[in-house]
Amino acid sequence: MPIEKIVVLEDDPVQRKNLESLLRYRRYDVAAVTSIAAAEEMLGRDQFDLLLADVQLPDGSGIDLLKRLQSKTQRPLTVIMTAFGSIEAAVDCMRDGAFHYLVKPFSAEQLEIILKKAEEFTQLVKVNRYLAGSESNDERYMLIGESAGMARLRETIDRVAQADATVLIQGESGTGKELVARAVFAQSPRVGAPFIRVNCAAVPENLIESEFFGHERGAFTNAFTRREGRFELANKGTILLDEISEVSIQVQAKLLRVLQEQEFERIGSTRTCKVDVRVIATTNRNMEESIERKEFRADLFYRLNVVPIFVTPLRERMEDVPLLAETFRKRFARQHGREVVGISDGCMNLLMSHRWPGNVRELQNVIERAVIMCDKSVWLEPVHLGFGRRADAPLTSSSTSPMAPITVPMASSAPAPSPMAPVFRNPEGASALATLQEIEKRHILATLEHTKGNRTRAAEILQISIRTLRNKLNEYGYKSQGAAASPE
Repeated sequence: MPIEKIVVLEDDPVQRKNLESLLRYRRYDVAAVTSIAAAEEMLGRDQFDLLLADVQLPDGSGIDLLKRLQSKTQRPLTVIMTAFGSIEAAVDCMRDGAFHYLVKPFSAEQLEIILKKAEEFTQLVKVNRYLAGSESNDERYMLIGESAGMARLRETIDRVAQADATVLIQGESGTGKELVARAVFAQSPRVGAPFIRVNCAAVPENLIESEFFGHERGAFTNAFTRREGRFELANKGTILLDEISEVSIQVQAKLLRVLQEQEFERIGSTRTCKVDVRVIATTNRNMEESIERKEFRADLFYRLNVVPIFVTPLRERMEDVPLLAETFRKRFARQHGREVVGISDGCMNLLMSHRWPGNVRELQNVIERAVIMCDKSVWLEPVHLGFGRRADAPLTSSSTSPMAPITVPMASSAPAPSPMAPVFRNPEGASALATLQEIEKRHILATLEHTKGNRTRAAEILQISIRTLRNKLNEYGYKSQGAAASPE
């Protein structure tokens, strides 16, 4: 619950006991004191959510305590209790920072109403702090790198952030597009307002409109209450539409209206909601190809692409790999409680020789796994990376090079592969098998060749989604071959 710990400052023993009983019955953690000095000592020792304070106390006035608390960064909501109530006194208390004012004697029902209001207010404050991006300074959201590409990216962010224009961030999966969006927000004039993120690819198609614009009670099955959408929550702030290319054509039309007119209607309502929102969108797709295939509206693309930002893949800024790897090593060593002090030269050479099709996200996952597997060593070694080796294979220094593929003898009488079967042998040796990643790539491309470029049919044969197939092909740098390649 938002309210958990309460201080009761009351010198009358009967009223103090009654308040304690009422609050503990509602499962609050209660600390009862009889003087201002004791209350200040209690508040300095622990963090409380609510203070119920009498006005007339043996060592002063509860109003004086209320005024002193206003200078504290962490302070509880304060409800003033008094037997001498008047409108003027109540107004003065509220002006001095009180959350509410209770006139004695008050009933349990009156106290219940105050507690409910305090719960709702505290919850709103906590949600607002989260939505306002209070975690944006966390190291997880730092842009790491000293390459020329990263320098250009930071320069672009500096220029774009101060403007209020819509931004479209494009780049491969795992390059850190969300981090770029957070950096734009953090340097913008809207930094004190909400930062709301919507993962368009993760929300089911039948719910995405409700996520964006909200709905009224009874608008559809299970709509038991009214719900505000993400655009309403982001009012006066910034909304990040992550993977905007996954939104259906029908919802794209409504998004276009929001971008152009800054207004929309909730589902089931005829009332127009006006908002003031800056939109930042990301995509890992080639938008021009999506427009040609009628998967994305050209007018929406032009409206989103006011300020384009392109994030460079990791393979084009390999000089950033050591810094990224070291940053992840420190982070995950601390997170998982491992005494890993560094990365060996051999391990770093291996990291520098990898092409990183999954970009920074892949590097992060590799380092995290290496830190976890490095339980008896204080240095990350090549064997901990797990490249070219089954996940369940033992970690031994006597094994072959981590980059070497696993080899097994192949029967000389094996039948010739069918047109659908990819070749699993490495070109370097007749008996050497390709890595699992290479096998997957060859099999996907062979299946696509078999379907003459029909991605929908290929996805059905491979038993994966169209989106997964598209992302894989983007990683491979695959381009459709003329008219033979049919759209999805």
